[in-house]
Amino acid sequence: MNVSRRSLVIGVGSTAALLGMGALRYAGHTPLVRPPGGQDEAHLVSACIRCEKCYEVCPRKVIVPAHIEDGLLGMRSPALDFDANFCDYCADENGGEPLCVKVCPTEALQLPPGATAETTLLGVAVIDESQCLAFRDTGCRYCYDACPYEAIELTGESSNPRVAVLPEKCNGCGACESVCVSLKAGSIASGATARAIVVKPIESAE
Repeated sequence: MNVSRRSLVIGVGSTAALLGMGALRYAGHTPLVRPPGGQDEAHLVSACIRCEKCYEVCPRKVIVPAHIEDGLLGMRSPALDFDANFCDYCADENGGEPLCVKVCPTEALQLPPGATAETTLLGVAVIDESQCLAFRDTGCRYCYDACPYEAIELTGESSNPRVAVLPEKCNGCGACESVCVSLKAGSIASGATARAIVVKPIESAE
């Protein structure tokens, strides 16, 4: 898979060393939204050699390395960041077959046969109503307009609608989060550190 010997040795060595501290695997572990095929957290963390191929191949640049504060053993494993874009399973670039899965040399990212963007959940979008501009009668509906799965609905008055996530339709692609303007100048709510709509891992979204 065109992984340099140095990267392979470093990755395997680092992973082996970290796995040797198995008792620490989930110490301080923060659930993360993972790329397609990385939803089995234990498998991903143990199989990933931190070769960075998935970061490099991602056409939308939404795959980033996890930080040490997210958990020691998950450090530099791939996570999704929807700050400026979203994951569409490489629909335009590779016909809906995620390139990150295709280039992974250890199958740390591995999709079941026949998996598609519609059948695989990356996470689920969650709205913080205290930060959301739609709940301040601004008419904001960027997330609604951006969602490719009709997983966000408009509720309330038509002139100043509210927004709501339909979890059964959401696959966690991040399109809504990538366009949310709640942190832009002039829109920031007091104490806000994240956008008003963010994608969270399934286990931490409730």
